[in-house]
Formats: sequence, structure tokens, C-alpha cells
Amino acid sequence: MAATYLDWMTALPWNDPTPDSLDIQRARKILDDDHFGLEKPKRRIIEYLAVRKLKPTSKGPILCLAGPPGTGKTSLGQSIARALGRKFHRISLGGVRDEAEIRGHRRTYVGAMPGRVIQGLRRAGSNNPVFMLDEIDKVGSDFRGDPSSALLEVLDPEQNKSFSDHYLDVAFDLSRVLFIATANVLDTIPAALRDRMEVLSLVGYTLDEKLKIAHRYLIPRQREEHGLSAKMIQITSSAVRQIITGYTREAGLRNLEREIASICRGAASKIAQGRVKAVRVGLNELHGAIGPVRFTEEVKARVTTPGVATGLAWTPVGGELLFIEATAMKGKKGLTLTGQLGDVMKESATAALSFIRANSAAIGVDEGFYESHDVHIHVPAGAIPKDGPSAGVTMLTALTSLFTNRPVRKDLAMTGEITLRGQVLPVGGIKEKMLAAHRAGIRTVILPAWNRKDIEDIPKNVQKEIRFRFVDRMMDVLDLALEEDRPTPKRRKRRASGARRRT
Repeated sequence: MAATYLDWMTALPWNDPTPDSLDIQRARKILDDDHFGLEKPKRRIIEYLAVRKLKPTSKGPILCLAGPPGTGKTSLGQSIARALGRKFHRISLGGVRDEAEIRGHRRTYVGAMPGRVIQGLRRAGSNNPVFMLDEIDKVGSDFRGDPSSALLEVLDPEQNKSFSDHYLDVAFDLSRVLFIATANVLDTIPAALRDRMEVLSLVGYTLDEKLKIAHRYLIPRQREEHGLSAKMIQITSSAVRQIITGYTREAGLRNLEREIASICRGAASKIAQGRVKAVRVGLNELHGAIGPVRFTEEVKARVTTPGVATGLAWTPVGGELLFIEATAMKGKKGLTLTGQLGDVMKESATAALSFIRANSAAIGVDEGFYESHDVHIHVPAGAIPKDGPSAGVTMLTALTSLFTNRPVRKDLAMTGEITLRGQVLPVGGIKEKMLAAHRAGIRTVILPAWNRKDIEDIPKNVQKEIRFRFVDRMMDVLDLALEEDRPTPKRRKRRASGARRRT
């Protein structure tokens, strides 16, 4: 039998809070036990506990955990609830298009019921649970209303103390609820809604962090799920490291856990058939367990000829390498751009070419080169749309490398935008890009000088293994990125004849 209006009114926890566990040391231990790394979100939760301990009537924050998939956003919300000693309730907002899902239906409609917020409070049984609003960046809107606009009242500390659900038509106090939202990207969240939340970024894990997480959490969990004990299966550290670098180049941990699960399934199959009693997986056994290596050291292989440069790009799933290739052929000043480039990257390519033509003497380019040649710039992986203001420096370097016949240094990547005057402008997503460079084995990164402040957000071990070169002029980038001028065949003959004369 469907619940009536009176049933809903009597079942709601109007004055039933859960006592907060304000033991800060215990909360810190719970957060550390459940998650490795993630220092900024943990510190923010500890600060919230400290404020609640000093002022119990303080309003709860509206936190938004933003980052690529598989970085632990949802599970961190569960850990926060356990650390606070509160009930936990999760609402998935992905694909929600009806405003009534948030505010409820009016009682005049057949089958009317409260919205998900009131339903969650009833299930939680307390008026101060930890509410997880999952995938808030994927809320849609259509003729039935705009759910993101309905969330404005829910997530505003000044308004949600008197939240009105259409079904109840009575104000309910949401100020005691700790709302935590998760999102992969912030661009799709309306500005007014994003303004009501405090964003905490979870950008991904380094190689060392993934190694520790795999041994501490992932391998024990998969052993248990597949009915294996520690004696039955052993995965060496070298094998885990190879899985991370050769099979799963990602910001999060989901694919890493899938590969470990695949190894555990293979071991369980052998043990269940009685073929072996225990399995040890090292480097030599990985190929038979999960197949050939999928990723190789592509930087050294691709940046070998003039006209190829390695850039760094930000994507919703973390940072990635961006290879830019340039070539020239006989023609009449044509410029071709391929690789699914957006308008911003096309403008960067045009600006780079104009800068080279305006400064050809200083760069060492023949002034008549462009007059008799067509230039083609290509960004591989053409099926993937690409755009953003981070590739100007890389395009200019690739073109200069082509025109001067000087290859770009190996193990070097760069990011930044340029102006026609040759200035290097700052860009965003530095931490994500540096983690991608670290995963790919990059040892030197060229950054805009204005991005020096962003280095403190990068993990210490990454800072030690990557050499940062800060520049504010494009000519400085070319000096750092390009190898020494290659001698032409005529110059080699002159050098050889000069050496014979000296002897």
C-alpha cells in the first residue's frame, strides 16, 4: 500500500540528529585507513570537525569532489560519514531531467511523492546525514524543468534551513545535512550552482601512490572477492609496476583493479582445477595472465625527426600527452590543419606561423621558405576532438623544428599559449599535466613563468623526478627545446676538408 501524506509527515526525522563523533584523531585514522593520499580533502574534513567541535551550531559546508573517474570520490564520501559517525545516503543525479525528482510532486497529481532529498532523509532516519549527490555535472534539463535550478535551494546554506518540498508543502531544515557532490568536470555545472559549492580537486595518483594502493587495498580486496588467500596468489611489486605503466595509463584506479581481478580469475581457475596449489605472478608471467603490453615509451620513438614536438593536454579523465607533427611540401603558402582541431587550436597554429615569419632572421629560418612551400600541421588520434589554449607553445616549437631542421629534445614536454609578440601565457590543469608527464617518463617540462605558483600542488616525488624550466618568452622556449643545429652535407664536407688541412 502506498504511503500517505500523513505517513510521510510522521516518518520524517524532524528532530532526530545523529550525535557527531568529534574525535579528530580517530577521524584522521579512519580517513588514512580508507584512502591513501588525498591530503587536501582529508585536511578539509578535519578542519570541518574542528569547527564543529568548537561551535556545534555552525552550518555544514557544501563540498564538491571533482576529478577523473576512479580517483575515489564516492568512497571518500562514505569514509567521511564513518569518520563523523553519521548515516550515509547517496543520490545518483546522472541523467536526472525532471525538477520533481528534487522538489517532489504536488499532491494533486496521481502517484505523487516527495523528491529524492526528502526520501533520502526518511531512509537515513536522521536529519543530519552525509548526503552524497553523485554525478552532479550530468544533470540535464528539458520541458519538465531544470533540476540544477532546484538544487540551488538545497545547496544554499542561507536557504536550505527552510527547504520546501512540493509534496510536503512544509519547510524542512536541511542546514544540518553535510552535502557532498561529485563531478568529473566543472564546466557543465551551471555557474550559480557551482558558486554554492566548495570545490576540492582529486586529480589522480602518481606511480608510487598506485603501487602502495594496489598492495594495501586492491590486491587484498580482489583476493577476497575471488576466494583466494595470500598463500594462494602472490603478485610481485615489479609486476604491479609493469601493470601500471604498461597496461593502465589512467589518472584513477579502476583499470588497474580490473587487471588485478583478471589475474586473480586466472589463478582461481588453475587452483580450482587442481593444476596448481599456488600462483606467483611476476614480470615473466604477466604476458600469459593479461596479454601483451599495451603502452610503450612512445616519446622517444616519436620525437626523433624535426617537426615533431610533445605537448601536454588536460582532459576530463586526467592529463595526457599531445604529439604535434608538422611537415612541408612544395606549394604556395598554404596551411593545412588536421586532427579534429577546435577553433582555439587553429588560431594558435596561425599565430605560431605568423610569429615565425615575423622573426625569421632571429630564429634562423630562410625568409623565402614559406613563400614556396605548403605547411601541414597534424595532431594524431584524429578521431578525438581537441581544443584548448595550451598547444600554442608546442605548435610553434614543432614548426620551428621543421623549418630549421633541428629535432626537439627527447624526454621533454611543454605547455603554454603564445602571443604574436612572443610572450608565453599561463594555462590551467598543471597538476594533471605533470602527473601525465611523470607517467610517460618525461624528465623535463617547459612551463610558463606565471604557472610557477602551481608547482606546490604537485606531489613531492614528482617534483624531484621532473626538471621544471620556466619561461616567459618564446625565444627562450626554442633555446631550451631544440637540439643543436644539425650540419648540412655541404657543411660536413667543409669541416672534413678543414680537418685534413689542419693535419
